[in-house]
Amino acid sequence: MFPHHRHPLTPPMTIDLIHKAVADYEARHGISNFHIAAALIDMDGVLYDSMKYHTLAWHRMISEQGIECTREEFYLYEGMTGKATINLLFERVYGRSASDEEVQTLYEQKAKYFVEIGRKEMMPGATQMLRVLMDHDITRVLVTGSAQNSLIRYIDEDYPGAFDPQRRITALDVKRGKPDPEPYLMGLQKAATPHTSTIVIENAPLGVESGHAAGCFTIGITTGPIPAEELKKAGADLVFDSMQDFADTLPLILDITASR
Repeated sequence: MFPHHRHPLTPPMTIDLIHKAVADYEARHGISNFHIAAALIDMDGVLYDSMKYHTLAWHRMISEQGIECTREEFYLYEGMTGKATINLLFERVYGRSASDEEVQTLYEQKAKYFVEIGRKEMMPGATQMLRVLMDHDITRVLVTGSAQNSLIRYIDEDYPGAFDPQRRITALDVKRGKPDPEPYLMGLQKAATPHTSTIVIENAPLGVESGHAAGCFTIGITTGPIPAEELKKAGADLVFDSMQDFADTLPLILDITASR
């Protein structure tokens, strides 16, 4: 069982700022009663502090192909499918897309390096965040651009009861990954809620773009090296400095939206 959340004595985000973000969202979508019925939740960088390991695995694999790259650039590709990431690099270097065989071989190698690193840490604050959502009967859908089964299979062990097996979307389920809205549009279908009653919880610009394009109230969390300003530019309605800050403030957000 998850430990029960604590209500913060001093929320890191002011009430006025939350009210303004909600009012701006309502004005943009022509509604007056935004409330939260569902949450579409990214995995890497949100539930797990795993992006640093993904970037290491990607950089090692791509460098071995003789392709010049930096580890940092892979943070910017977070949310894209593995195929899209490989094709982006192939287009840049070779002026062509990778073949299906090349994609399979290279992604399997990247996945191997990721697994070799070992068990990935749960993101501090993620358990509390999910407990708050569960306590408020908010429908939860996992929406990840990853196809990394080594991490996805730990979801039930690390976050028991948080995600119904039928409410999980991975890179294998979509034709177009983030920043295309398809992953989150599919998430809305799984949640059976309209976009105007749904929040997206993301940590990467491409994921924020995807959630914003799907019409959801999108929350950005700076759990990696990408600055908050980049998440705001991508369309985040609110940005938090950490998952713990968001988890502490989530009860307040739910209270505010429930009373509008």
